[in-house]
Amino acid sequence: MKQWLARILTISIVLASTGCAQLSYYAQATQGQLGLIASAKPIDQWLADPKVSDDLKQRLVRTQKIRTFAVQELGLPDNRSYTRYAELNRPYVLWNVIATPELSMKPVQWCFPVAGCVDYRGYYRKEDAQRFAHQLRGQGYEVRVSGVPAYSTLGWFNDPVLSTFIAYPEAEVARMLFHELAHQVAYAPDDTPFNESFATTVESIGVEQWLDKHGDPEGRERYREFRQRKRDFIELLTQHRQRLETIFASKLSDDEKRHQKAEVIASMQQKYRQMKETKWRGYSGYDIWFNEPITNAHFVLIATYEELVPAFQALHARSGSLKQFYAEVKSMTKQDKARRREQLASLISVSSPPQVMVPAPGAPNAVPNPAAPTAAAQ
Repeated sequence: MKQWLARILTISIVLASTGCAQLSYYAQATQGQLGLIASAKPIDQWLADPKVSDDLKQRLVRTQKIRTFAVQELGLPDNRSYTRYAELNRPYVLWNVIATPELSMKPVQWCFPVAGCVDYRGYYRKEDAQRFAHQLRGQGYEVRVSGVPAYSTLGWFNDPVLSTFIAYPEAEVARMLFHELAHQVAYAPDDTPFNESFATTVESIGVEQWLDKHGDPEGRERYREFRQRKRDFIELLTQHRQRLETIFASKLSDDEKRHQKAEVIASMQQKYRQMKETKWRGYSGYDIWFNEPITNAHFVLIATYEELVPAFQALHARSGSLKQFYAEVKSMTKQDKARRREQLASLISVSSPPQVMVPAPGAPNAVPNPAAPTAAAQ
């Protein structure tokens, strides 16, 4: 209880020290986090309640098995995270706003006490996120509002299992829990790609091991197809993002850059349709992403999650064990950002293609909440 009160006091200090322009934002962040804490109950209570459906009970039992696996097999933190459950009655726990200039892939950053600077801004109400997105568009930015099923508070609070992801397939629930617990292992302020690429690497390792031990042949095959589609998706976006960056960095006029940007996006959409109908045999899970007006902001999270994954994979292979891998990553968090990049770049060629999955549209993003006092960087 004392620890919990200390954390609430930290939030109060943040609110007291911020300017008026940020006051309402931090107020909604505090209210949202405290509301989440208040709505969560121990999973044992849910399991003992005769009014709770058998389906939900089975899913809750599954999360506890995954959590135990995370601790015992992956060496992830053993605390009270994911031992409680909250029914939120909304599709996402929060909504993140991501913004970029019209002719740049460099995301707008927002900085917060303790958490540092991140490439998104989280809201607990969709209406608030959309309102802020409208303001940014009025300033000339390209903006995307992205729903987030889960986030990490880096152990400041006991993150609960949420209704926003409890019904996902087993491998997706495992992936999300491994990812969020990894944020409690290592976190570097002001370095979102480092934090997310590390957690993405851990989740990939974890899901493979989970399926090897607990999956059936059909489940493993579904996951193999699922992962391959994500690799295809990443490759498609990476290729076209690189083309856009070349255009933006050129000496062309802004009007010509806009014209060529439209051609690149149209090309990407056409190649997606071809891939969907041929290689994916009509799989439409990514339609929600491509049916939106595609902006630079749509490319930001892909780079955030994948940019450094090949280097972390190489580091894990070199380390020989997860324990040593975690130790080396934690050591990197104590260095400055430039030094971290140098170390990671020395592990693998920067031209290596991404090898690991990212969250599918509509699936758990594992994107955290920078609004919380020490939210991990999705």
